[in-house]
Amino acid sequence: MFSCVKPYEDQNYSALRRDCLRRKVLFEDPLFPATDDSLYYKGTPGPAVRWKRPKYSGHSPAAHRPGWGDAQRMGNVPRPGSSGCPSSSLRTRALDICEDPRLFVDGISSHDLHQGQVGNCWFVAACSSLASRESLWQKVIPDWKEQEWDPEKPNAYAGIFHFHFWRFGEWVDVVIDDRLPTVNNQLIYCHSNSRNEFWCALVEKAYAKLAGCYQALDGGNTADALVDFTGGVSEPIDLTEGDFANDETKRNQLFERMLKVHSRGGLISASIKAVTAADMEARLACGLVKGHAYAVTDVRKVRLGHGLLAFFKSEKLDMIRLRNPWGEREWNGPWSDTSEEWQKVSKSEREKMGVTVQDDGEFWMTFEDVCRYFTDIIKCRVINTSHLSIHKTWEEARLHGAWTLHEDPRQNRSGGCINHKDTFFQNPQYIFDVKKLEDEVLICIQQRPKRSTRREGKGENLAIGFDIYKVEENRQYRMHSLQHKAASSIYINSRSVFLRTDQPEGRYVIIPTTFEPGHTGEFLLRVFTDVPSNCRELRLDEPPHTCWSSLCGYPQLVTQVHVLGAAGLKDSPTGANSYVIIKCEGDKVRSAVQKGTSTPEYNVKGIFYRKKLSQPVTVQVWKHRVLKDEFLGQVHLKAEPDDLQALHTLHLRDRNSRQPSNLPGTVAVHILSSTSLMAV
Repeated sequence: MFSCVKPYEDQNYSALRRDCLRRKVLFEDPLFPATDDSLYYKGTPGPAVRWKRPKYSGHSPAAHRPGWGDAQRMGNVPRPGSSGCPSSSLRTRALDICEDPRLFVDGISSHDLHQGQVGNCWFVAACSSLASRESLWQKVIPDWKEQEWDPEKPNAYAGIFHFHFWRFGEWVDVVIDDRLPTVNNQLIYCHSNSRNEFWCALVEKAYAKLAGCYQALDGGNTADALVDFTGGVSEPIDLTEGDFANDETKRNQLFERMLKVHSRGGLISASIKAVTAADMEARLACGLVKGHAYAVTDVRKVRLGHGLLAFFKSEKLDMIRLRNPWGEREWNGPWSDTSEEWQKVSKSEREKMGVTVQDDGEFWMTFEDVCRYFTDIIKCRVINTSHLSIHKTWEEARLHGAWTLHEDPRQNRSGGCINHKDTFFQNPQYIFDVKKLEDEVLICIQQRPKRSTRREGKGENLAIGFDIYKVEENRQYRMHSLQHKAASSIYINSRSVFLRTDQPEGRYVIIPTTFEPGHTGEFLLRVFTDVPSNCRELRLDEPPHTCWSSLCGYPQLVTQVHVLGAAGLKDSPTGANSYVIIKCEGDKVRSAVQKGTSTPEYNVKGIFYRKKLSQPVTVQVWKHRVLKDEFLGQVHLKAEPDDLQALHTLHLRDRNSRQPSNLPGTVAVHILSSTSLMAV
């Protein structure tokens, strides 16, 4: 996977590092300099911020450029004695943060991180989740052993690091220097328990570079960071709207899904909505904090009882372990660190769970209490597309698209949501097939992340969403009228929108849109199914004119045939296993077999672009048999545009007799024909 990592802004880590070592200088990143622009996109100068390296090692120090923090965030930090460039006597030791820097101290842990003076608990919570997954953090922090400081080889250090993030469909390699913003020699943003551990501060700096500046991380979505760390898809769950606290069945199903996501390497976070500004980071009586993202660091069924009794009784409790990115302020209700409920669990079980009695921000809760006190959960699935895995393998379709403006309605691709009926079908359209009788489908659209800059300000997301329509089995061209809506996502100004849905066999069209028409932007569509879905964009509105059109003719009529079902079919003691075929000018559509009934519901559609208007559309009903299928009857449809009777119930007839003879059964057909090929 990572052989295809793309250098961000064409900065090649290996080449830059070699150049610095050759010239015996420490790297200074020209694209993310130690200046105001890297700190914030708006604001006025506040207390002096000094960019310092963890340690200068043996090289000559690079030039130091002081910067200013955001007054709103750092106004309460005391100003150091000097706000300008340090004197030359201070340029070696004063700019070191510590004596013995390390990327990791005693390994990596979710306990390492502490949120700094920017409101990015969402990012720190995602980092906490990442730290608990060795397979994931080793992808985000590549070559971590080689990037570690080596005190025995100080001259091999070049002050340069690189990290991998998944952005808009590809992995990017982000290069940074090791200059970090400090006040009074203290890191002002994300920092570790250990003063000489820097992995979290460096990952945060690389992520801030992607976003444009540190202030761009002030307020965000945990789901975005989880996806950027994994390349997975995030699924938000509204616990309040789903009433999971009171619905035990739904709660148990959700816990099982979370257990599966956690056991298969996914990441999860939880939060409590803050309705008003006053609610933000307000602490509740139970110890939880509103408007604050918590990392879920464990999901497990905990065995209650002691000794053999616990083993044979097999009573288990659904429990979740969470961590506050502040590294303090924990839940104080049932199953908190010092609660008496832990007496119900054996010592060996507690050790297995890693239960500790200290205010480290990490605590256990029953899943019922999680659903009662938290309002939102985000599950980030790490989608397995490897056929060598023992776990479920998904087939992924990944397509890039864009909402673009054009004066010609046929070329405009920014029509807004379904509220705007005149322009809705001008949006991009994508078709895919469900090839099983029923399949779970995961669909995600992600808009291209916008950078925050001093010139353009905060990179705001558009409100986006999508609708899914079940269409004709043989559709090849764009939709122009409403069909059966199979599912739809929410519309939200989030970077990503996700939907998990179960759909029956058939063909579907996804229409991703902005909420309002006229908005432009790029997006990435990802569709996951159990078997390949052949997902592709529909670009043409109607059959194209070719050099053969003058010889072979061009369609004069479009006809949509919807066979609803049949009744009174030739039966057997167990009922008929039947299917229907719709034929027109060499094209045909076949339904799935409906088993054991003489009144099947086929619910199958076909669309036909007709050149020979004298030829009827034929609907045939067949009985499925092991050796040879049996013909049960057919009907011919003229399907003319002036036929105002949309629904027809017709008697089945023989196909061989010159004189039509009725056979047992009728078929119900809905017909729509038009001389405008863009009518359907």
